[in-house]
Amino acid sequence: MSGAERILEAPYGSPVYGAWRQEAAGDWQAYTHHAFVEQLGAGTLPREIFLHYLTQDYIFLFHFARAWALAVVKSETIAEARFAASIVDGLMNTEMSLHVDICGKAGISEAALLAAAEERENLAYTRFVLDAGMSGDFLDLVAALAPCVMGYGEIGARLAREGAADTPYRQWVDTYASDDYQGLCASVGELIETAVRGRLGDAPAALPRWASLSKRFRTATRLEIGFWEMGLRGPTVAPDLT
Repeated sequence: MSGAERILEAPYGSPVYGAWRQEAAGDWQAYTHHAFVEQLGAGTLPREIFLHYLTQDYIFLFHFARAWALAVVKSETIAEARFAASIVDGLMNTEMSLHVDICGKAGISEAALLAAAEERENLAYTRFVLDAGMSGDFLDLVAALAPCVMGYGEIGARLAREGAADTPYRQWVDTYASDDYQGLCASVGELIETAVRGRLGDAPAALPRWASLSKRFRTATRLEIGFWEMGLRGPTVAPDLT
């Protein structure tokens, strides 16, 4: 079964992730079925809107990589540290390259991507994730990181199943529907299970700590919604060339 054909009844093999996702159900639906996503899948998303989103996402991924690097520092096992380090490598050397490639074909250079100013929604989201790691522990950071990784996996798989491969945004859809990315989501699911149960035991939802972790997950999900809204709105800030 390919990544795009997986049925996500038990999301990526992680009951903990599934519980967080269920507790944020309304926001999760708004995130993964946002108008930006639906227009992207249908191929009706204006090209300039998509390119603005990619420019901001390029900046986001840089800070996201910093957050995964912080996960190396916050890790308690070599396995956690190695996995987090591999995510940093994948973000910096693979996923960000997708943005450079697509934007380059549209005449937007990597230098222009680097010069782009961050929209306020981008600032809010990335700094929230980094603060989760700085002020909290490994679990706080993973809960804040999970919605982006897993949500994009679910979105990519669904759009591919629904035939979005025929849209102008096929390269984007194929990236997140691919077996490689779906495998990454499964690995993150395993990381979540191992990290949470290793620290909180076999009944983590029964502990007081659970509510704060679930809240971090839901807040990050809401910030993902804001990121799509930012994409649809279009740019509000000019590049900082000073």
